[in-house]
Amino acid sequence: MPPGSIVQPQGPPIPLWPWKRYSNTPNAHHKETKFIITHPFHPLHNQQLDLVTYRHNWGENRVYFHDHEGHLASVPASWTSIIPEDPFVKIAAGRSFFHIDDLIDLCNLIEDIKGDSRVCTGQCNDDM
Repeated sequence: MPPGSIVQPQGPPIPLWPWKRYSNTPNAHHKETKFIITHPFHPLHNQQLDLVTYRHNWGENRVYFHDHEGHLASVPASWTSIIPEDPFVKIAAGRSFFHIDDLIDLCNLIEDIKGDSRVCTGQCNDDM
């Protein structure tokens, strides 16, 4: 190959990015334009708000809306009517606060801690 010649790539083009879609593009799966904040302790509980966008940010799905002062705000999607209520929570109707799987995980964690001799049992020495 003579110096200064251009090498043409062989085969299919290599994508510059492995993602097919940007994470900050609007989610087309949520066509609803209004939603209600369902979290019982949120100050906007039971208020209907206009959906601006629904995105996956900070490791969770979030719902974006403009607050009463016009500022863009967000809450976890699980705190809204966008995400259907957990069937367990609905059926339990306040009679049970824990899923059985969570209680089993807690029991296993307690057993793991009991088996760890470095864990303080309430009578810890300063040299631990």
